[in-house]
Amino acid sequence: MSSGPAGRGSIALALSLVYLIWGSVYLAIRLVIEEAPPLGSMGARFLLAALLMAVFLAVRGGWKRLLVTRREACGAAFLGVLLLACGNGLTSVGQLHGVPSGVTALLVAMVPVWICIYRALSGERPRPLELAGVGVGLVGLAVLLLSAGSTGSNLPLVGMGVIVLSSLSWSFGSWVQPRIPLPRDVYVSAMYQLVAAGVAMLLASVVTGERFSGDVGLRAWGAFGYLVVFGSIVGFTAYAWLLVHAPLPLVATHTYVNPVVAVALGAVVLSEPVTPALVVGGVVVLLSVVLVVSAQARPRGLRAADRSGEATTMVSD
Repeated sequence: MSSGPAGRGSIALALSLVYLIWGSVYLAIRLVIEEAPPLGSMGARFLLAALLMAVFLAVRGGWKRLLVTRREACGAAFLGVLLLACGNGLTSVGQLHGVPSGVTALLVAMVPVWICIYRALSGERPRPLELAGVGVGLVGLAVLLLSAGSTGSNLPLVGMGVIVLSSLSWSFGSWVQPRIPLPRDVYVSAMYQLVAAGVAMLLASVVTGERFSGDVGLRAWGAFGYLVVFGSIVGFTAYAWLLVHAPLPLVATHTYVNPVVAVALGAVVLSEPVTPALVVGGVVVLLSVVLVVSAQARPRGLRAADRSGEATTMVSD
């Protein structure tokens, strides 16, 4: 697929899909893992999505379209483990420990904050507004974690810690993506990432001794199908496409839209509690994300804007 400029309508559609779909996947994951093991079910989700994508891409462009170099395959596999197996898959483990879907989305929303920290550690100089956003984000994270550790809280500290680790992994994958070789076709790249994530998670399921009884209800199967088709195929490929065709700060706005959708769905569908600590911590976290993304959206000049465009284009190399 070409990595050339895309129209505003296409970008708006892809961004809307990421907003709505990724805001709802936390609820779908929760529905699945209530009846199925998290690592195994999410690994199966990724592999099934990869198979469907491979068939679709082969029908549209022939099987040769799926051919990549060993270097590109390794790069896609590495990224798939970071983004999907660790970054996405671990959220299911955290939710299995009792973390509500809305809280999960808020913790994942810290991604731009962690990326800013990775950039600073790599030698870049973040702007004052970005540093302020990082500080505010850490305060919001502390509020959420302290509320989990307080007496009488229903929020599990261990589960929340696992989800923070998953957010760190997704952030590192997003930060390192322009720096590793990937297939030029963004959809082929996404397919190989799904394969790597699925294999990694199924192996982890075997190693940890997960057991699947096979007793899964219609609601869980429906949520699983939604994760395969919309969460893994439509949502992830829309995100991968946006990384190539849209400015990174614009793509990052999904991190403060998704939690709002997730909290609302969790409260309506699963009656998840919306406590004062959740509201305060959530607002602080979202404020930090807005500060970081807003700072990144203000170019230091044409040279900075050119570098941003080069970084997103490198994803498809």
